[in-house]
Amino acid sequence: MASIGFIGLGIMGKGMVRNLLQKSSAPFVVWNRSADACTQLASEFPDRVTVAATPKDVVQAAGTTYCMLSTAEASSAVYDCANGILDGVGEGKVIVDCATLAPDFMCAIDQRVSGKGGRFLEAPVSGSKGPAEQGSLIFLCGGDQALYEAHKDQLLQMGKAAYLFGPVGKGNQMKLVVNMTMGSVMTSFAEGLALCEAADLPTSELLEVLSIGAIGCPMYQLKGPKMASREYAPNFPLKHAQKDMRLALEMGKELGLSLPTTKAANEEYLKALDAHGDEDFSAVYEQSSKKA
Repeated sequence: MASIGFIGLGIMGKGMVRNLLQKSSAPFVVWNRSADACTQLASEFPDRVTVAATPKDVVQAAGTTYCMLSTAEASSAVYDCANGILDGVGEGKVIVDCATLAPDFMCAIDQRVSGKGGRFLEAPVSGSKGPAEQGSLIFLCGGDQALYEAHKDQLLQMGKAAYLFGPVGKGNQMKLVVNMTMGSVMTSFAEGLALCEAADLPTSELLEVLSIGAIGCPMYQLKGPKMASREYAPNFPLKHAQKDMRLALEMGKELGLSLPTTKAANEEYLKALDAHGDEDFSAVYEQSSKKA
């Protein structure tokens, strides 16, 4: 049985690879920029996980390699470094990249992988740490139909749904639409909580009213109580939410849309970035609750 590669065992990647390990019998080759995550995974699955010395070694050892890297800078470093991902790509190698990045960036990676004889599937995910651990992510893919179909079963071992939206680039376009909407809703929700608190109204009952009304949604139920108690353990770091808002605004500009609500929400994330960038994106509440 061919090995599966996995590069990037951070907040998202470690939950994703565990689901693949638990739901398949394939051997795995893994690499992470900090080795501790790899060592821990290999100790949990000693007969099935091999820790590679470099990203190149992962790609060369595996038929398909999944990548989950947090930013364009991290992706560029891991793809382009000496003994990086691209150094390992050859005829027939498949790279499935699950990061949320600019669509043009993904298209450039696709061209470089294809230029070396490999094949590339873009597969960003909707969902954060909890869904990654639970295997309930939503994959928003771009790429070749046959390549997508060949990997759909593996995607569904990590998620509850998978969609193909067209060629490479379309997956991240859809992901930016989703995260732009979520980020804007979060700032509105944070302002609602702040106004409720400032008026000396019970936030717990606000959350109950929202949950049973027309705008009830899981995000309010999951984030609301933690926001009210100022708990911001990172499931989706604020710095990454702001990055996605910025990319969505850039996409809107390219398509002739001004997106004023998103622009205003992005300003709130920017104001919170220095103090709360590594905390959950719900920490934008700290900015919303500041008195004028």
